[in-house]
Amino acid sequence: MTITLRAKNPEDLLAAIPVTLGFEPQESIVMLTFGGATPLHARIDLPPRGDPDALHAVVGALLDPCLLHATPRVVFVLYGAGAVHCRQVARALRREFEGEGIDVLECLRADAGRWYSADGRRSGVPARGVPYDSDRHPFRAEAVMAGHVTLGSREELAATLTADEEGTMAVEAVLGEARLLSAEELATLCAQHVDAGTVPTDVEAASALLTVRLGARRDAAWVPLTRDTAAGHVALWRDLVRRSPEALMPSAAAVLAFGAWLQGDGALAWCALDKCFSAEPGHSLGTLVAHMLSGALPPTAWEAMQSTLGDPTEPGLPDPPDLGRAPRGRSALRALPPDGDATWLAG
Repeated sequence: MTITLRAKNPEDLLAAIPVTLGFEPQESIVMLTFGGATPLHARIDLPPRGDPDALHAVVGALLDPCLLHATPRVVFVLYGAGAVHCRQVARALRREFEGEGIDVLECLRADAGRWYSADGRRSGVPARGVPYDSDRHPFRAEAVMAGHVTLGSREELAATLTADEEGTMAVEAVLGEARLLSAEELATLCAQHVDAGTVPTDVEAASALLTVRLGARRDAAWVPLTRDTAAGHVALWRDLVRRSPEALMPSAAAVLAFGAWLQGDGALAWCALDKCFSAEPGHSLGTLVAHMLSGALPPTAWEAMQSTLGDPTEPGLPDPPDLGRAPRGRSALRALPPDGDATWLAG
C-alpha cells in the first residue's frame, strides 16, 4: 500500500525520511528534490572527514542526476554528530548546487533527536538545536497502518538478506535432484509462486538457483516483471537469496536487486547488489541494475525498455538498452514518477 507524506516543517521532514527510506539513516546525506518532470530522492554516506576527493565524489554523485533530470529545487538533511564536518559538507553541497542553478531550499543536520541548521543559513535555530521525535510523529503511525516497517538502520535492512542456514542446508542437500529449467519453465515457476504467495520447495529452489546462473535463461526471471508484480517477485527472490548456497547466490541477488529497483526500494536493491558483487564483482545483471540506480533511472522507464527486449522465453533476447553515461559516484538513487504516486524512496 502506497502512502503520501506531505512535510510542512523540519519536524515533518525528519519524520518522513525514515519512513520513506525504510530505516533510520546514520552518518548519511539525504537529498529530497522538488519540481521537474522526475523528482529524485537519495541517501548516501557522509564522506570521511578531511578527504576532499571523497567530498567531491559525494557531491558529484548527488548533483549529476539532478542535472540529468533538470531538478530545480532540493532539500538536504545531514545525519551526523560532527557539526563542523557537516557544515563543511553542507556548504559544499550548497555551493555546487546553487552554482548549477539548483535552489537549495533547506539544509539541516540531525543528531540524537535534535535538528540544527547544517550550514548556518537558517535563522532562529538555537545553538542547542530543536528537539524532534520521529517515532511519535503521525507519519510513523500512518506507515504502520499501511503495513510499512521502519528499521533502525541500513545494517538492519541488509541483515534481512542474511543466509538462512537451515534453509541453505536443505537446498544443498537436494542439488543432486535438481535440474536446469528452460526459460519458460523458470518464468512459469516464478509466476506460480508469486500468484499463490508461496515459496518454492527445496528442489524447486535448487533448480531455479541453478538455472538463473545462465544469462539467457536468467532473463526469464526478470524481464517479464512489471511495477505491479515487482513486490511479489521481490518476496520470492528474497527467500531464494536467503536459502541459496554461496556459489549460486550472485545471480539470485541480482534478480532481487532488479525487482527491488522496479518497486522503488533502492536501499534493498543496493543491499542485494552488495551481496551479488561480494561474490561476483562483474556480474552482468548486477552491473546493469547498479547503472540504473546510480543513474537515477526511474522505474517508470521500465515499460518502454521492456518493449524493446521481446519474449525472454524465446532465444535471441537482445542486449539491454544503453543507459548512457555512468555518474561520478555510487549514489543509490530512486526516482519518482511525475505524478508522485509512489512515495517509498530508498537509497
